[in-house]
Parts: sequence; structure tokens; C-alpha cells
Amino acid sequence: MLILQAAMDKFIVSARKYRPQTFDTVVGQSHITTTLKNAIKNNQLAHAFLFCGPRGVGKTTCARILAKTINCENLQPDGEACNECNSCKSFNDGISLNIHELDAASNNSVDDIRSLVEQVRFAPQAGKYKVYIVDEVHMLSTSAFNAFLKTLEEPPSYAIFILATTEKHKILPTILSRCQIFDFKRITSNDTVGHLQQIVNKEHIDAEKAALQVIAQKSEGCMRDALSILDKIVSFTNSTVTYHNTLEHLNILDHDYYFRLLECLQQQDMAGAMLLYDEINRKGFEGDLVLNGFAEFIRNLLVCKDPRAAALLDVVEGMQEKYTSTAAKAGIAYLVSALNILNEAEINYKMARNKRLHVELTIIKLNFLQQAIELAAENGSVVKKKRLDGPVVYKTKNIQSLQNKTAGAAPAVPAAQPSTPGPAKLYIEPSVAPQTTQVEQPKTVQPSAAPKPAAPARPNASSTATQGVGGSKSKRSLLDGLREKYGDKYTIEEIKEPEDLDINKLTQVWMGYADKLEAQQKHSASNTFRISKIRIDDPVSFSVTVYALTQQKFIEGEKTILIDEIQTAFNNRGITFKVEIEEGEKEEVPVHLTLNSRQKLERMAEKNPWVMELKNRLGLELDY
Repeated sequence: MLILQAAMDKFIVSARKYRPQTFDTVVGQSHITTTLKNAIKNNQLAHAFLFCGPRGVGKTTCARILAKTINCENLQPDGEACNECNSCKSFNDGISLNIHELDAASNNSVDDIRSLVEQVRFAPQAGKYKVYIVDEVHMLSTSAFNAFLKTLEEPPSYAIFILATTEKHKILPTILSRCQIFDFKRITSNDTVGHLQQIVNKEHIDAEKAALQVIAQKSEGCMRDALSILDKIVSFTNSTVTYHNTLEHLNILDHDYYFRLLECLQQQDMAGAMLLYDEINRKGFEGDLVLNGFAEFIRNLLVCKDPRAAALLDVVEGMQEKYTSTAAKAGIAYLVSALNILNEAEINYKMARNKRLHVELTIIKLNFLQQAIELAAENGSVVKKKRLDGPVVYKTKNIQSLQNKTAGAAPAVPAAQPSTPGPAKLYIEPSVAPQTTQVEQPKTVQPSAAPKPAAPARPNASSTATQGVGGSKSKRSLLDGLREKYGDKYTIEEIKEPEDLDINKLTQVWMGYADKLEAQQKHSASNTFRISKIRIDDPVSFSVTVYALTQQKFIEGEKTILIDEIQTAFNNRGITFKVEIEEGEKEEVPVHLTLNSRQKLERMAEKNPWVMELKNRLGLELDY
């Protein structure tokens, strides 16, 4: 029992146990470690560094290695610490007095920074530099940043500041300009797998490479997460890490299900696809995980369609060939459309009340997607759907003119032309339907006797007539023909000519509107209309003169309805009018309406001094 307790006390998580101690052991950040080693060898160290990047990629680790290396008493030729001198040993044991770490997330006040600045004044007792590592520096308040500015810009020669953050955009520009900035990148899956393989070899753990690749994908470039996942799976599987138990522990759906689901969908086997989803659902996988995983699967198939994008395929070892062969059978149009459907379904998943039905509807859409693409294809190529909310182009058929229709017939007898020239008129054939009478053959027309001299009548649309086709004696105007053909469907009227303003007719319409207002119990407005003066300025505009501002407001309030009645009466939509106030007749505004609040109070205080006394005692203020 004591041995087991001692073993449990000595257990250290892999993220701490295998934290890099030298620059060479840092994973995936060679562009930063090389720069720092060269700066140490050439004695070109900056007084302030800013390490920024995602979580778990080595920012704090590199800060500690840098702090240990610059104080090493026996610096190696390659710029690494010796790990044997007193300074290195004290650092490894965690008792070095030259390295100070501050968590800015819990120490973000001005007082904390002032305490740090006071410590900077003391020179190191042993070693060359005192290093101050401020982690999560973006959590400092603005006041704390400002208190830190001067010391950060001109620190003592023995002080070096290393700031670490995951959110560089939250740091003040004045801080950024005083630091040498290093941007850390996410660790690639290959680097993560290599580092995990070294650890499992040292720990004598039986682990499949495919399982390590799944862990690397799940960690998303964060080495600390990858090591934590590895520790959990080792405990779960009793030091035997396989591909399947890794999927089970991480709640990841095997890609074989996606291959089977895609095969059912391409064969339009809806029953098989629904049964397969039911099997997945019974295993405990939520619908959003299925949608997200299937969308990632479709994305990998799209990547496989082009050999140039093969480097973007991030799958476990041994699955590349299966992805490539499956992608060759699927069309690009199907994959792109399926990815779009899955993306929309995943976005709307949270709003769906019946989650399972939402996923099943998505599967049904994907099942009939190939059929929809085939129906939308023209000549073997996929076309876009036509928009219906914009302009639609439609075909039109030109109607042959009446003159061209009658050109083949015999010329009709010319009608008597009036002596007064009038505007040209358009006429239609008296018969336009197939069931009309047949066209008569041309006949010889004898000249009639000369008409008696009479005053020429002005032709109009209702009286002027033309001969029928082929010299028919029936004569009908265009208006008569339209009434005969469309009279039961439409109201056909002649277009009336607009009239100019006439003072008598305008006065009649004006007084008629005043009578309407009187009937509506608007006596003041009606009286205003009766006493106002009307003056015609030009054929389409007139002026109304009133005697007070209130009268002008009455007329302006009725202007919209009034102008419509006047335009209708004269059949002229161009008529307008304006309302004027007769000069010399202005309303006297009461004095109390021209005073502001303070002036009113002063006038009241002149009449009654207790008003001001009351205001002062109650502490009242004027409300302007």
C-alpha cells in the first residue's frame, strides 16, 4: 500500500514531465529557436520580447529556456545551456532567484506592476541577467500597461522582460513598439505524431501510429492538448493505445461509416442510409457530430480530386488510397452541393426542435441530390438555377401593320378628304377574328355626284370612318371596333384633352370642396376656404391668399386631396397652387409664448419674490 501511494505521488503528467529543457527539444518552432540561439551567441539580446501565438505551442517553454540559457555559466558553442552549472541546476530545481514569473491574469492591477517595477531596481546577486516572464500579458488593465511603459522602454542593463500572450490584438500599440515580437505557429500533425512516438517509446507504451495520428488531429496543433489526451487514453486502455479504442475514448466516428453512408446516398438507397444513421445514433453520437464529421469527409474527397491539393488531405496513415478511389467515383458537382447542404444543416442544427428529424431530412436531401443534379443538367453540363426575383426575358411577336396587311388587296375608293387638315388617325380592320365575314373582291366604283358645298366638319375619332378591307362599304372607327371586340372585358374611353385653368370653374370646384368640409363638421377649415382669394398665375398654377398663419395651415392640411380634385376636374395633372399670407396682416404672438424658461421665472419672481425663495430652498433646477 505504501509503495502504491509513493508511485502515485511521483506521477507527473506528460505535459510537465516532457517539457523541453533546451531549444533543440522544442517541437515545431525552429524559426524562433534558431533566432534566439543566434542572438545569444552574437550577444544581440533585446531588452523586451513578446511571444504570441495559439495555446500550447511552447511560448512559456521558450521563455524559460531563454531565461536559463542567457544565465548559463558554460554556454555551449551551439547556443544551448550546459545544464551542469549552478545557474542551470538551480533553474532546473525551480529555486533560481534570477527568474521571476508573473501571471497577469490574476495580477493585473497597477499595484502588481508597481511591485514588479520596484523589484527591477535590484541587481542580480549571481548571474548576468534578471529575467521577468509575464504570462497572459493581454489581461493587464490599461492603467497597468501605462505604469509598465517607462520601465519596459528603458530597463536596467541586467533586466530582460519576456511577455507571453495568446491575443496580441489586445495589447496596446505602445507596448508592441517596445518589444521584439515572435509569432509562434501551430504545431503540424507530423511533428506532433513524431513527438508522441518518442514519448510512448520512452514510457514503453504499445501505441499504433494511426491512433497517434488521431490524437494529433484532435489536438489541432496544441502539443499540451495532445499530451493530455495521450495520458487519458493510456489510463483508459492500460498502456495499449489502438486506433479503435482511441476513437471510442475521443467520441470520434470511424470514417468507415462515412464511406458506407456515401455509398448508400450515391445509390439512392434511402432506407440503407436511414438505418445506418440509426446505428450511429444508437452508439451515442449526436447529430451535430455526424454532420460535422460527414462535412469534413466530403471536404477530404474534394481535396483528393486534384493531385496538387493532396498535401491538404489530413487523414490517418493507410486511408489515402481509399479516399482517392472514392473521390474518383464521385462527381465534383455532387460533392460541392453535398458540402453546401451539410454546412447549412449544421448551422441550423441548434435551432431545430427535433434534432434527429433535422439530420434525417438532410440525409433525404443528399439521397436525391444526384437525381436533382441530373435533372438540372443541359447537354451534359450543370447550369445555374434561373432567378425569378429579377427581370425575366420573354419572347414577343411583332404584329404586322395594317397597311402591310391590306397591301395585297385592291385599292379602296379614297374617302373625301376634309378641307381642314387634321391629325392623322389610326384605324383597325373591322374583322379580326377567324369567324368574321370573308373579304369581298374588288369592285368597280362609279364616281358619285359632286357634293353640295358645305362648311367642312372637323373629323374626330368617333365620327371619322374608313373603308373596310377590299373596298367594304361598312365604316367603323377605331373606338367603335375596340368597343365591339373588347367592350365586355374592358372600359374603353376616349382620352380627354387637358384643360387650362378657368377662374369660374376653379371657383366652383373650390367652393364645392368647402361644402364638403362643412358637411364633415370642419367649420373653421370650411370658412377659411370661403374667405380666401384665388388668383390664376398661369394656365397650370394659381395662388391662394389668406389672412393668417392658421388659415394657411388649414389649407395646407387639405392640399393633397384638394389638388387631386382640381386636377381631375380640369383633366390636367400638371396643376399646382401655393398658399400666401397677405402682407400687413400678421398675428400678434402673445408675449409669454416668446419667453424661454429662465425669462418666465424671472418675470414670475418680479411679481412674487417668494417664487425664487421657494426654488432655492427646494434645490430646484430649470428644465429647458
